[in-house]
Amino acid sequence: MSLFLWVFTRWPSTALSLLLLSVVGRQTGLEVVQATMCSRWGVPSDKSLFQYGDVIIGGLFNLHYKPSAVEQGYTELPYYEPCNGLDLEALKYTYAMAFAVEEINHHSTLLPGVKLGYHILDSCGIYPWSLQSAMSMVGGDTQHCDQLVPLVICAASSTTGIIMSRMLGPLSVPVISYLASCPCLSDRTKFPNFFRTIPSDIYQARAMAQLAIRFNWTWMGAVIENSDYGQLAIQVFQEEIQGKGVCLEFIETLRRETIVNDARRAALTIEALTARVILIFCWYTDVKKIFLELAKINVTDRQFLASESWSTSDDLLQDLAISNVASGVLGVAIRSSTMPGFENYLRNLHPSHRPDDEFFREFWQEEFGCTPSLNEEALLKASLPACSGTESLEGVQHPFTDTSQLRVAHNVYLAVYAAAHALHSLLSCPNRDSPPGNNSSTCSSPKHIKPGELLQHLKRVNVTTPQGEMFHFQGADIPAKYDLVNWQNTPDGSLKLVLIGHVDGFDLHLNESAIQWSTGSNQVPVSVCSESCPPGTRKANRKREPLCCFDCIPCAEGEISNKTGSLHCERCPSEFWSNSEQTACVPRQLDFLSFNETLGITLTTAAVSGAAVTTAVFVVFICYHQTPMVRANNSELSFLLLLSLKLCFLCSLVFIGRPSVWSCRFQQAVFGISFVLCVSCLLVKTLVVLAVFRSARPGAETLMKWFGPGQQRGSVCLLTSVQVIICAIWLSLSPPEPRRDLGFQGSKVTLECSMASVVGFSLVLGYIGLLACTCLLLAFLARKLPDNFNEAKLITFSMLIFCAVWVAFVPAYVSSPGKYVVAVEIFAILASSYGLLICIFAPKCFVILLRPEKNTRKGLMAR
Repeated sequence: MSLFLWVFTRWPSTALSLLLLSVVGRQTGLEVVQATMCSRWGVPSDKSLFQYGDVIIGGLFNLHYKPSAVEQGYTELPYYEPCNGLDLEALKYTYAMAFAVEEINHHSTLLPGVKLGYHILDSCGIYPWSLQSAMSMVGGDTQHCDQLVPLVICAASSTTGIIMSRMLGPLSVPVISYLASCPCLSDRTKFPNFFRTIPSDIYQARAMAQLAIRFNWTWMGAVIENSDYGQLAIQVFQEEIQGKGVCLEFIETLRRETIVNDARRAALTIEALTARVILIFCWYTDVKKIFLELAKINVTDRQFLASESWSTSDDLLQDLAISNVASGVLGVAIRSSTMPGFENYLRNLHPSHRPDDEFFREFWQEEFGCTPSLNEEALLKASLPACSGTESLEGVQHPFTDTSQLRVAHNVYLAVYAAAHALHSLLSCPNRDSPPGNNSSTCSSPKHIKPGELLQHLKRVNVTTPQGEMFHFQGADIPAKYDLVNWQNTPDGSLKLVLIGHVDGFDLHLNESAIQWSTGSNQVPVSVCSESCPPGTRKANRKREPLCCFDCIPCAEGEISNKTGSLHCERCPSEFWSNSEQTACVPRQLDFLSFNETLGITLTTAAVSGAAVTTAVFVVFICYHQTPMVRANNSELSFLLLLSLKLCFLCSLVFIGRPSVWSCRFQQAVFGISFVLCVSCLLVKTLVVLAVFRSARPGAETLMKWFGPGQQRGSVCLLTSVQVIICAIWLSLSPPEPRRDLGFQGSKVTLECSMASVVGFSLVLGYIGLLACTCLLLAFLARKLPDNFNEAKLITFSMLIFCAVWVAFVPAYVSSPGKYVVAVEIFAILASSYGLLICIFAPKCFVILLRPEKNTRKGLMAR
């Protein structure tokens, strides 16, 4: 058989020829071909359901199933194992076809004058049997050799649909499937003779992907059957979730031959891994085995997504052993519909009315435990007692007669109507009453229908059922419509099916409030590998792990993420900064050295204290202005020096507070002029000291003429006026302006006085430095002049401190951020001012106040 399937997949026409030989060669002694092909699979059942008609349509259903090897205790299933176990759902599909045929035969306008018949066989879900049964109908068998079938309704699986379409394609025999949903069957180039009344799995896989995305299930598991249905459905699902933030943690594959072991393995995988939502693309019998295994290990907290193949299974819904595991199942189901009169049709079925119906007789025996009335010889061979004749399906609550939600049965019903409409179109002839010789009469005869012609009419069919339902084929497919169902608990412990929405094409309509989840509440289950990153953080993928597994990294300062699950943090505009949660950009707070903060208060206190001490020294000097200590070296310069020092202390206050246009201009001018005035006084005092001691030498009496009180005051004014001119030019051409400094990234924007002209500021500082250096040099030269109280020494020390402070100021000023630039300049002003005040006036005040005996001319002149 494996060789035959290989030939089939490579050369369908050759395989078809072999199969035709096996079917129609019985009359010519070629039964050996059939034996070669089918001996490994046993002999197909010879049971059938047949109704004569002018046109016969074929039907193949999996009315029985072959048990798996594990279930029978074998490592490999014997080929002679019979096909047993009547499937009541498939039996209902069979009578849906029979019901539709009878309904059409009673129709007044559809196929008028043409009686439709059917030939139904059991394929048992075995591919070779399906092929042989189909070919026996298409090629004619020993029982009904004159009743060839131009169309077959079959394929309860996608694999069967693929095989049947390829095998019957060369004969142009249409195949209409009611359950084959593989997307691959939509390809008209490969399957030109295939049609179906069930939507392609593309739509249900996309609907399930939409559910996963809608409920934020980013971490899922999947269990699929090892067939075209499972493999291609999960492929479409993965394509749909790609790039949508949904990942599959695992995919378990089940084989029908080893279902028990595979179900146990899948259950253990579901228990061990972290995904809480499990997608299952399997047949309902396989799902039941998985649920039984999960029930054994008490796994009841998983949310299952069901495909249409098991989402409406009564066998699962009524099984109390799995109700705790299966509670809350959310599934995509084949659209349900009604077939008026079908329930009465089923309830009125009776073996006495259908003596040749062996399928129904088998059902009757299983249901009532008796053998329907047969001849005496048959009754003697029967293992069950004869039926009394009072048995009836009327008033019996049975899944077979339940027509409240017809799904696959309705697909079969639609398939029959599609075939009938195609036949009606083919057999309709506007010139049927014309003379026999009329060439315009080209109508087909019911007895000589060509499958190829029927195929062309089937492509254009537009069906309207007695219920007014319309559908048409779009290639191989019909417009996709599904129900969304939910398995909910009932008081008796079983589960019930609740309709919660529907799918129309690619559109999903869902009533979320009606869903009962696996947790027993209305709270949507959470199934994620990593919790969504909150606002203020971003995703960071983990190495060698799926994209759904990630860490949440807080955004850096100045960056925000205001959405859940952000991949990147966005940088705030320059005028804004991130808030503390990193979720929003807020305007950056203006920052400047204010009087209210600690640093501002400290500097203000130091400045005011310096001014107060200077004032106190000034008062002391006024009170003792007649003493030699004050009068020595021009008391006017001492008072002017104290005044300039006071200005130096007070000018630092101009730097504190919110910068404005006038404060920016005023502060640098006052600073520059005040310090030049101060250093000019010291420079003149130093020159006076040098002149006094030089004048004591012979011939130097005229030197003091150039350093009288007037000349001293003039020199100070001259030196100071130079700085005034520099400041005036600077402020008139390119004055400092207040601006916001955005260079220092932070939650605050610094409001500062911008030096529009660095040259102007450099000239101001450079001129102060020039005077200071000159003063230091002259004071250093005069430091060893003979005197008990040499002021040149005091000036030397003060200028050393002054120069050291301002040399250190430059790098500190350049490197300081924000408002600390201003603080550095204020500190330099105060430090240098205090240095001058203490070094020059502290010793004098000490003598004046604490050593008055030295405050004499003799005390000052003594060595």
